Amino acid sequence: MDRVPGMPRPGGRRLRLWSGAVTAALALSFAVTGQAAAADVNNARNAGFESGLSNWTCSAGSGTTVSSPVHGGSAALKATPAGQDNAKCTQTVAVRPNSTYTLSAWVQGGYTYLGATGTGTTDVSTWTPDSAGWKQLSTAFTTGSSTTSVTVYLHGWYGQAAYYADDVSVLGPDGGGGGDPAPTVPAAPGGLAVTGTTSSSVSLAWNTVSGATGYNVYRSGTKVTAVTGTSATVTGLAASTSYPFQVTAVNAAGESAKSATVTGTTTAGGGGGGTGLPKHVVTGYWQNFDNGAAVQRISDVPSQYDIIAVSFADATSTPGAVTFNLDTAGLRGYTVDQFKADIRTKQAAGKKVIVSVGGERGTVAVNDSASATNFANSVYSLMQTYGFDGVDIDLENGLNATYMTQALRSLSAKAGPSLIITMAPQTIDMQSTSAGYFRTALNVKDILTVVNTQYYNSGSMLGCDGKVYSQGSVDFLTALACIQLEGGLAPSQVGLGVPASTRGAGSGYVSPTVVNNALDCLTKLTNCGSFKPSRTYPDLRGAMTWSTNWDATAGNAWSNTVGPHVHALP
Repeated sequence: MDRVPGMPRPGGRRLRLWSGAVTAALALSFAVTGQAAAADVNNARNAGFESGLSNWTCSAGSGTTVSSPVHGGSAALKATPAGQDNAKCTQTVAVRPNSTYTLSAWVQGGYTYLGATGTGTTDVSTWTPDSAGWKQLSTAFTTGSSTTSVTVYLHGWYGQAAYYADDVSVLGPDGGGGGDPAPTVPAAPGGLAVTGTTSSSVSLAWNTVSGATGYNVYRSGTKVTAVTGTSATVTGLAASTSYPFQVTAVNAAGESAKSATVTGTTTAGGGGGGTGLPKHVVTGYWQNFDNGAAVQRISDVPSQYDIIAVSFADATSTPGAVTFNLDTAGLRGYTVDQFKADIRTKQAAGKKVIVSVGGERGTVAVNDSASATNFANSVYSLMQTYGFDGVDIDLENGLNATYMTQALRSLSAKAGPSLIITMAPQTIDMQSTSAGYFRTALNVKDILTVVNTQYYNSGSMLGCDGKVYSQGSVDFLTALACIQLEGGLAPSQVGLGVPASTRGAGSGYVSPTVVNNALDCLTKLTNCGSFKPSRTYPDLRGAMTWSTNWDATAGNAWSNTVGPHVHALP
């Protein structure tokens, strides 16, 4: 969000510079491997890092073992590139001459490479860019006529984030050097429980199964999703409907029997999923500074706003930690006590007041476990100090999906199910599910309230139909919102973010009537432009604006027009 009126932001992100070595890596061939023979064994030792770094050697002390995240068992490798070191971890593996082996590993985090050298024929390698979830790398090699050992390696890339690896496998004829036992079919998961519901989704969690590399979720006997963790959210469900669910555990040996059945019942569609919010909400950002817009107190914010996002929390000298400093001077003598009292008054009227982190000039960085912990602890402290109902993520200068996910889950564990979590990504952040913001939203969708994408200050962008749309139109709002609606978020987690006036953003302003037309198009297939969605999304959450102050400057024309329309949606 802009602190300075009319200040445009660039429509894209800096692209990473690819060295010749990385470009060359693109030319590496990926072998297609078949099913291993029954007599094949995993020749890698300590393949799951359950015995620390035993049998592994990591360059420059770059490797360690961690208990989270893990793909299987209770440990995984974490290796961190630094300076001119790419965090290379190796193991010498005994093999047979003239034999074919399948090399694989599960990886997560930064750029990760997997390969084998000393094969006696053609050495092999494969790689993946940074990944928010566990991903399997796999390739194959054939040993030479006199080859009795190969060196298997994992490494990251210079200047990139740490990578995680687990469940390495060198599957093929027994080389005689020992190794991990072949996997057996895992046991059925226990502890399956419903952890949350909305009008269109049911969230589930279950206990970890030893030896499992993934889990399948079944609804009414039909597989509906597969995950690597011990939780999942099943979406696309009907309101006020009961569904039976079961889960199985899987690994290379096969799939377990189904778990005991649990029943999840979706809500009626008019609730806020435990947050106390109405089905459709209006979000407004309140400025804790004077930039030429109307100066307000929280008590001045019109009643049409259901969520008030206080902008902004400030970074501290502690990585990831934030604080909040009320601009009493800029707000003409507004005191902290008055601020807290106004928050309580809004909450008594059924409104939610949250603290927003970031903004156009925000410098908060959550890029490792320590900063994620600091973020969660500091936001929770602000909630206790000021009475905030939750947090808004408005980081416009980059976001690490892995650690922001960790931070928000830690905050949720502290604050409980009533926590409000909103996000305000820029349009470029929500063009693909692989983008950090989108990945974070999907990672926390079971505790996420709403994503209000900023449909302005961006220029033309792609819609979900692959066509380019110009900002400032009903098509721009509907075709871009469609990406999220079809990309994994529940309709109740999608909102339309727009400026309250022409002075609220550098570009992309649309009249309140256009906002209402976009809402009608998405919820009822009426008042559409040239783009028309393939179906309706009656649970669409609502709309957001920057800001309540610019709205007030324009006579509250935005909230007086959009607010009643949002609250009257189906």
